[in-house]
Amino acid sequence: MYQIINMDGSAKRARFETVHGTIETPVFMNVGTAAAIKGGVATTDLEEIGTQVQLSNTYHLHVRPGDGIVKQLGGLHRFMVWDRPILTDSGGFQVFSLAGLRRIKEEGVYFNSHIDGRKIFMGPEESMQIQSNLASTIAMAFDECPPHPATRQYMQDSVDRTTRWLKRCKDKMAELNRQEDTINPRQMLFGINQGGTFADIRIEHAKQISELDLPGYALGGLAVGESHEEMYDILDRTVPYLPKDKPVYLMGVGTPANILESVERGVDFFDCVYPSRNGRHGHLYTNRGKINLFNAKYEADDRPIEEGCGCPACKTYSRAYIRHLLKAKEMLGCRLCVLHNLYFYNTMMKEIRDAIDAHQFRAYKRSKLEGFLNG
Repeated sequence: MYQIINMDGSAKRARFETVHGTIETPVFMNVGTAAAIKGGVATTDLEEIGTQVQLSNTYHLHVRPGDGIVKQLGGLHRFMVWDRPILTDSGGFQVFSLAGLRRIKEEGVYFNSHIDGRKIFMGPEESMQIQSNLASTIAMAFDECPPHPATRQYMQDSVDRTTRWLKRCKDKMAELNRQEDTINPRQMLFGINQGGTFADIRIEHAKQISELDLPGYALGGLAVGESHEEMYDILDRTVPYLPKDKPVYLMGVGTPANILESVERGVDFFDCVYPSRNGRHGHLYTNRGKINLFNAKYEADDRPIEEGCGCPACKTYSRAYIRHLLKAKEMLGCRLCVLHNLYFYNTMMKEIRDAIDAHQFRAYKRSKLEGFLNG
């Protein structure tokens, strides 16, 4: 299922087989929270820009249009017309970040919908049922994403509960995958390591969840306010305690520099809203650093966003034209910027894989980071 092809230090070049196709890692998952990339990007566009995995969110699809509707229409792949792998986030992060009033109990979390205020209960079994209805390739365990900062006692209690919830998730998914009406009976479950910046709690939790022998493991609760150095330190300390023969996913990260540093520490999977969110605001990634197309100096700039870039925007349009579209609030401007940024991320991941294959990852990382700083 997961095969390491090459290693360069701790950086891994691997292949992950799924029911919906093979994922070449390291990989960046393009974030389509509500089954679409914000910015007018279609699934046909995702294929064109080299997307391997699309990520959607359990909570958002549960409240709208409803996971029952998605199941009725044949599952998320048929619903959004995408035949490659999909990972669904469990909804845990959204429950704890969007819901103003919530009550955490051993059975799960009671909260109000951020859309219409209706009362919702979600626990491990409910999250697994929703994700089974969505029929994603990979389902994430339901966990608590603790606040940052948190006391040691709060963090330990939260992590202990997350471990108990993970075992319930595993049991429920096994049950759902045996049911005759399950759309994807080969759905996989990834567990989530938590513990904030308490390295000893992280390490002990990694040991505990590794014993459950899941198809993959994630690190959650990072990039939530701690420094980059603290995050890298937690990766250095925790990743060695996760199974070597399973993919490692760093949730919600991050910038190109974050990704390069994390690949060097053994991470396989990434996701982040940065490329699409920044693109919608005219902030574009290039190999010479980020540029802001709203700056006046691009008003008459007839060059592409980046020379040599093969994205749909750079192949056809100038900085000046795309800037004009953004200033005129034309949707095309937003769409072209998002396409460029996602292409940049997907292309960088391919370059990373090639560099690891050639045992040149450190040189590639150094060159890439120097370009970002000196552009």
